[in-house]
This record gives sequence, structure tokens and C-alpha cells, in this order.
Amino acid sequence: MISNASRTLNPLFIILIAGLVAGFFDITYACVFFGIRNQVSPTRIFQSVARGALGQSAFAGGLKTALLGLFFHFLIALIWATLFYFATRFVPFMIEHAVISGLIYGLCIYLVMYGIVMRYSAIHSQVPPWRYPWAVLIPNVLIHMLGIGLPIAVIVRNFSTYGNE
Repeated sequence: MISNASRTLNPLFIILIAGLVAGFFDITYACVFFGIRNQVSPTRIFQSVARGALGQSAFAGGLKTALLGLFFHFLIALIWATLFYFATRFVPFMIEHAVISGLIYGLCIYLVMYGIVMRYSAIHSQVPPWRYPWAVLIPNVLIHMLGIGLPIAVIVRNFSTYGNE
């Protein structure tokens, strides 16, 4: 078995990998789940991300706002990966128990995104994170736990030297 110390990567590279993987899982889920359920294109889904900064005008911006939304989406995923990585420097439990930490982290991401970010962004959602219909709530919570929090935690753990230094 290869020790973590022999697989050490630059912290920025670890964060980049974790953020891109989590972002890919999440945007793929959004395109499949919302695309099929609501019969909307990926362009429209990306524009809905840009709506957080631009408001409803994001839907009139065509490809430019779709690309901006995709950029914002991955930027947010990278921010979550960065926060997790630096938290592990102070809380060894997050590395030692990456699976449970990742699942809890994903749930926290869901609560922050749906409870704070969407409320105070240009979206102005007034729906509490737990008040969505079950058919929306359960898959959204699961993708945040299994597709965002867990991959970030496992990637950070697998390439981290914390505790082995």
C-alpha cells in the first residue's frame, strides 16, 4: 500500500482536483435531474446559476451568462473544497474520518447554499432549505452529501500528509 506521504501533492492542486470533481458531479446531477424533470437545457441551468449574481436578467444573456453561471458554479465548488482543506489542518478528525466528515460537510453545504446564499443572492429565495417538496429535497440533499462533500473529503484525505509529517 502506498502511504499518503509518498502521494503528497501541492495543496492548490488538491483543492483544484477536489473542487473540479465535486463541481462536475453537481452540475451533471443538475443537468440530468432538473433537465429531465423540468425539460430545460444545460444552458438554462447554467444561466440559473448566474441568476444568483445577475437576477432574472441572466436568462436573457444567452451563452455569455450560461458560461458565467458555469464559471460561478465551479468557483463555488472550489471555495467549498478550499474551506474543507484548510479546516482539516485544524481538525484532524476530518482527515481521520473522511467519509462521515464529508457527508456532514455536504449537508452543511446544502444548508448554507439553500438557507443563506440563495436567500441573500439576487435569487432572493424565501423557502427554507427543509421546506422543498420531498421529490426535490431528498435528491438535493443527497447530491450535496454524496456528490460534493464526500468527494471533497476523500480527495483531500487521499492526498493529504496531515498527521504523517
